[in-house]
Amino acid sequence: MKIAEIFYSIQGEGTLAGVPSVFIRTSGCNLRCRWCDTPYTSWSPEGREMAIAEIAAEARGYGASHYVVTGGEPMIAPGIAELTRALEGHLTIETAGTVYQEVRCDLMSISPKLANSTPEGSWAGRHERLRYQPDVLRRLIREYEYQLKFVVAAPADVEEISAILRDIAADRGRVLLMAEGTTAEAIRERAKWIAEIAKREGFRYSPRLHIDLWGNERGV
Repeated sequence: MKIAEIFYSIQGEGTLAGVPSVFIRTSGCNLRCRWCDTPYTSWSPEGREMAIAEIAAEARGYGASHYVVTGGEPMIAPGIAELTRALEGHLTIETAGTVYQEVRCDLMSISPKLANSTPEGSWAGRHERLRYQPDVLRRLIREYEYQLKFVVAAPADVEEISAILRDIAADRGRVLLMAEGTTAEAIRERAKWIAEIAKREGFRYSPRLHIDLWGNERGV
């Protein structure tokens, strides 16, 4: 399995924000988001090939009780199901929800990509075709404990979010809104009106603590 990085930090997003966790970041993605904050796993995938036992041993070495398998898109990684079974403790998988694999998972953290993610150029058509897979989303939310995290760039994004929730029959109480941005300043500015949307729609607002604390850096 190609791994971009393994590191110990705090979960920065979602319902487990603030929880110390070991992050296992797979390299490789089937999407190319315009605002991707980990281009070294998508636009220009980096990393080293590691055996499942090697990955699990390095992750266990931090002595944490929470693990996060992220990417890139971990659900396309060969051996992902085996890796999830090799990790003992609470396991979150962070996915765009475009591909289904049967995995061990305590929290399926799904971030469906909105139209604001579609890049310009040669990847635009493929990304647009792949970014929303309702059948996959319905299966994930039916079979796993889940949260839905949406990256919001403009107030109008809430209309697309509401349409998705109706389409897949998701629980609005499991929806979290996150501000698009790679600096604390940009996120703080968007957070002001995103919080108002969350209040109006009954969603939750999610911080991005790792950016607040360390900026848009690797290994945090």
